Amino acid sequence: MISVATADLSALRTYLLELFVKLAYQEGDFTLSSGQKSSYYINGKQVTLKAQGALAIGRLLLSMLPPNTQGVAGLTLGADPIVSAVSVVSAYENCPIPALIIRKEAKGHGTQAYIEGPTLSPGSTVVVLEDVVTTGKSAMLAVERLQAVGYIVNTIIALIDREQGGAEFYQSQRLNFQALFSIRDIQKFYKSHSSS
Repeated sequence: MISVATADLSALRTYLLELFVKLAYQEGDFTLSSGQKSSYYINGKQVTLKAQGALAIGRLLLSMLPPNTQGVAGLTLGADPIVSAVSVVSAYENCPIPALIIRKEAKGHGTQAYIEGPTLSPGSTVVVLEDVVTTGKSAMLAVERLQAVGYIVNTIIALIDREQGGAEFYQSQRLNFQALFSIRDIQKFYKSHSSS
């Protein structure tokens, strides 16, 4: 067992890949949020809500953020633990980055806001974080909500890219996209460890 708090990022990436394969990846017949049918499913919350998983994610994604990042945000619910983990780890690294949570629908009371979290200055650069990207439409909703209130969004970072058009969609929208893992990474690790 590695020390998630102090392990180098390469060892941490391998550890996190193992967590996703053991806890989140399943094969079978599934319908995704996009409506597409799939022979596999990734329940990212099995990892993002686990203490060691959240810490590993926070450290790894923080290292991937562009240097001018002034906030991290994501669409509720999948991105909630991810943006929180990155924000908490950033505070430990003495470079605090606030987290924002984007609602799918406006709150029905109070301010009726789409965005929860600290208010940033107009023109602040915010990076959108996502658990699993398929078509790219979910994170794009977060991008649009952030841009509507005057934030600059140039980058989307996902934990896993299912490689089903999301990266190409973001490129068509002039957004930088990175993923910590591709579905090929997950499936290769799964196959090499399920046969042993």
